[in-house]
Amino acid sequence: MSSFDVVIIGSGPGGYVSAIRCAQLGFKTAIIEKYSTLGGTCLNVGCIPSKALLASSHHYEELQHFEEHGIEVSGKVKVNLEKMIARKQAVVDQTSGGVKFLMDKNKITVFEGVGSFKDATHINIAKADGKTETIEAKYTIIATGSKPSNLPFIKLDKERTITSTEALKLKEVPKHLIIIGGGVIGIELGQVYLRLGAEVSVVEFMDRIIPGMDSSLSKELTKVLKKQGMKFYVSHKVQAVERKGKAVTVKAETPKGETISLEGDYALVAVGRRPYTDGLNADKAGVKLTERGMVEVNDHLQTNVPNIYAIGDVVRGAMLAHKAEEEGTMVAEILAGQKPHIDYNLIPGVVYTWPEVAAVGQTEEQLIAAGVAYKSGSFPFKALGRARASSDTDGFVKILADAKTDEVLGVHMIGARTADLIAEAVTAMEYKASAEDISRMSHAHPTFAEAVKEAALAATDNRALHV
Repeated sequence: MSSFDVVIIGSGPGGYVSAIRCAQLGFKTAIIEKYSTLGGTCLNVGCIPSKALLASSHHYEELQHFEEHGIEVSGKVKVNLEKMIARKQAVVDQTSGGVKFLMDKNKITVFEGVGSFKDATHINIAKADGKTETIEAKYTIIATGSKPSNLPFIKLDKERTITSTEALKLKEVPKHLIIIGGGVIGIELGQVYLRLGAEVSVVEFMDRIIPGMDSSLSKELTKVLKKQGMKFYVSHKVQAVERKGKAVTVKAETPKGETISLEGDYALVAVGRRPYTDGLNADKAGVKLTERGMVEVNDHLQTNVPNIYAIGDVVRGAMLAHKAEEEGTMVAEILAGQKPHIDYNLIPGVVYTWPEVAAVGQTEEQLIAAGVAYKSGSFPFKALGRARASSDTDGFVKILADAKTDEVLGVHMIGARTADLIAEAVTAMEYKASAEDISRMSHAHPTFAEAVKEAALAATDNRALHV
C-alpha cells in the first residue's frame, strides 16, 4: 500500500495549488482526480473556458464597431461557432496540460479515479477499469469543489434545458436564450451569446442582477447590458420550465402576482452552485457535513477529524477559484507548522463581462446595516482620456472610506480592465491604506488606473481633479 504525508482529493485550483505548496514544503504528496484531466471545474467547465468564449465573442463584437476607428472591414463578418468552441477547448487542454506538468515537476503522484474514505487515514480510489486501489494518508485535504445547482421542479435534459457546462459547448447560437438566475455565471454566458446574435432574457428572483455586489454596480451593469440588448425580469419567481420539441417555455410569477411565459429554444439554469461531496463517504472517516453537503471546518479549515482538512467550494464562503487557492496554500503551511492567515474581507469578486465588474471589501449596504459611518468618492470612466481613446467609457470606480480614519473599507468598480485594477485596491486595503494614501500615489497617464486615484481624491474632501 502506498503511503503519503498529504493526499488531496480533487485537482481544481484549490487542490492542485495545495498539492504544489505541500510538495514545496517537503511533504510526500498525492492528488486524486475523478476525471481524466486535471484542473477541476474552473479549468475544464468554468473560469477558463468561459473567459475564452468571452474573449472570442468580444473580438467579434468589436469588429462591428471598427469603422469609428477608421478601420473598414470588407465583406460580412461571420461567426464560426464550431471553431470558436474548438479554440476554447484548445485553451482548456493546454492549461490542463500545464497543471499536469506542474504535478510532474513537483513530484506529486496523481491518481485517476473517484476518491472516497475507507477510514480517517485510508482512501479508496475507484478506477475506470473497475479496480480499486487503497492508499494511506497522514493528512487529507478535501477539495472536491461544487456542481451547478438546480430548482427541484426543473428537469435538466442537458439539451435544451441546460447548465453552464452544456452552455460552453453548444453547436448553434440560440435564437432566444432564457437564463434563470442573474448571478455571475448567467450574466457572463448571457453576454457571450448576446454578442453572437441571440436574444437573451434573464429571469432573476432577487430585485437586481449580481445581487451579492454593491447595488451601484448592479444598476450600472444592468443599464449597459440593456443598452446592448439584454432583457431583464427581476423580482420574478420561476414556476415551471417546459420543453416541447426544440421549444422551451419558462413561466414566472411577476412582482404583482401575475404569470408570464417566455418562449425560447434554450433555457440556461444558473441558480448558483452546491458543494460536491457525493461519493466521498465522509461518514466513514467521521467527517461532519451540513444538511447541504458542505464540510464543516474551523478557522484553520480543519474538520472535526484532526488530520482531515477541507478547502474551496466545499466549505463555507464565496465559491471562487482564488479563494480556494489561498485556502489550499494556508492548509499546506499550517501542516508545516507555519502560521498563515486569510483575510476573507479582502478576497475580490469579479464579473468578466464587458465592462468588467470588480469589488473588494464592504458594500454600501453592508456598511449601512452595520451602522458604520463612511464617506464615498466616485469617478466615471467617461472622464478618463484613456477610456475615451479606447471607446470604453462605461462605468466608474467608487471608494468607500471610514468617515473618521479615512481607512478604505470597500472598492467597487465597473469598466474596462477592472478585473485587473481591483488588485490595486486589494493591495492598498491589505496595508490598511487610507483614501488619501491612494490619492497621493502617482498613476501613469493615460491609464484606466487613474480612475482609482481620482475616486480616492473624490473620497478625500471631494477633490477629484478631472470631473
